[in-house]
Amino acid sequence: MNHYNNFNHHNHSRTESIPVTPIGITDDDATINKKLPKELLLRIFSFLDVVSLCRCAQVARFWNVLALDGSNWQRVDLFEFQRDIVGLVVENISKRCGGFLKSLSLRGCQSITDAALRTFAQQCRNIEELNLNNCKEITDLTCENLGKYSHKLHRLDISSCPQITNSALKAVSDGCHNLNIINLSWCREVTNDGVEALAKGCTVLHTFIGKGLPQVTDVGISHIARNCKNLKKINLHSCSNITDEAIQEIGEHCHQLLFLCISNCLRLTDAALVSLGQGCHNLRTLEVACCSHFTDNGFQALAKNCNSLEKMDLEECIQITDSTLNYLSNYCPKISALSLSHCELITDEGIRHIGTGTCATEYLHILELDNCPLITDASLEHLMGCQGLERIELYDCQLITRAGIRRLRTRLPNIKVHAYFAPVTPPPSVGNGRQRYCKCCVIL
Repeated sequence: MNHYNNFNHHNHSRTESIPVTPIGITDDDATINKKLPKELLLRIFSFLDVVSLCRCAQVARFWNVLALDGSNWQRVDLFEFQRDIVGLVVENISKRCGGFLKSLSLRGCQSITDAALRTFAQQCRNIEELNLNNCKEITDLTCENLGKYSHKLHRLDISSCPQITNSALKAVSDGCHNLNIINLSWCREVTNDGVEALAKGCTVLHTFIGKGLPQVTDVGISHIARNCKNLKKINLHSCSNITDEAIQEIGEHCHQLLFLCISNCLRLTDAALVSLGQGCHNLRTLEVACCSHFTDNGFQALAKNCNSLEKMDLEECIQITDSTLNYLSNYCPKISALSLSHCELITDEGIRHIGTGTCATEYLHILELDNCPLITDASLEHLMGCQGLERIELYDCQLITRAGIRRLRTRLPNIKVHAYFAPVTPPPSVGNGRQRYCKCCVIL
C-alpha cells in the first residue's frame, strides 16, 4: 500500500466508508480466496475501475496484493481526482504499473509537472494512449521525454497546454513514429514549423485535431495534407488564418477523409467546398458553422460529389437558401443529422425538400432549426413522414405554434421537440391602474 498512501490521503473523503476485514478474520478465512485460484481473481479484478481497486486494496492483505497488481492497471483515468492528483501520485502509479500501463488520462490534472511525467515516460515504455488535456504546467520537456522513451505511443492529447511550443512537436516527431492520433488544440504557441515537423515525422497520422491555432496558416496545413496520406479526421475549428488554399491541399491529397471541421474559419469561400467536392468523395461529416461566405453554389458542388455525407453542421451559414436543401435531398441520401440554426433564409419549401428526400424516411434522426424565422407549421407537416426523426430544435422559430408541435407529436410520438415560446404580452392596464412606461418610451 505504500505506493498509494499519498493517493488515499488526498482522497480520504472517498474512502472513509470503505469496508475493512473485521478483526480476527484472516485472508485464509475468506471463502472466495479458498474457492478461486489467484489467476481467476486477478481476472475479476481487471474489470474494476481505479476507485474500486483502491477500495478492494483496503479489504485484506491478500486483496491488497491482487488489487495493486500491475496487470490490473493497464488503463488508468484520473480525471475524477483531477484536483487531488499531484506529481508523486503519478510517479507511484508509474512505478507500480511499469510496462503494464497502456493508457493514462491525466485530463484536467493541473498540478502535474514535467518531473512526474519524466518518471512516467521512463517507467511506462509500453504506453499507447496519453491524455494531458489542460495540464497547464507541462512544457516541451514532457514531450522530449515522450519522444525519448514512448516509442509505442499512438494517441496523444496535449490540448490546452499553453506552454507547448514547436519544440514539443519536433521531439514527438523524432521518437513517436507510430503516432496516429494527436490533439494539440489551443496550443497557441505552435506555428507552421511545428506542424511541419510533426507531419514529416509522424506520417501514419489518421486524426489531426488542431482547433484554435492562430499561428498555423495554409503552409502548415499543406504539410499535414501532403505527408499524412491516411488522414481520416481533421479538425481546424477556429483556425482563423487558414484560407481556401489549405482546403484545396486537403482536397488534393486527403482522399480517405471522413470527417472535417472548419467551423469558424471565417476566411473560407465557396472555393473550399468545390475543392472538397473534387477530392474528398468519402466525406461523412462536415462541420462549417459560421462560415458566412458559403453560398448555394458551393454546396451544390459539394453535394453532387460527396454522396456519402451523413452529418452536416451549417449553423450560421447565413447565405444559403432552400436551394442548398434541394441539392442535399437529391444527392446526399444518407444524411442523419443536419443543423440549419440561424440560416435565416430557409423557408418551408426547403424543409419540404428535406422531408420528401430519400434521406427522410430512413436516415434523418436530428434536425436543428433554431432561429429560422421563416419556418412555419407547414415545415412540421413536411416532416411527418420522417419516421426515424428523434429530435428537432425549434428555439426562437416565432411562426411555429404549439398546435403544430402537437400534430407532429401525434404522428411521431417518440420525437423530442425543443422549443421556446415567449410569454404572452400582458394586457394594457385597466380601471384606475397607473399606466407604466419603460424608460426608453419615456425618452422617446
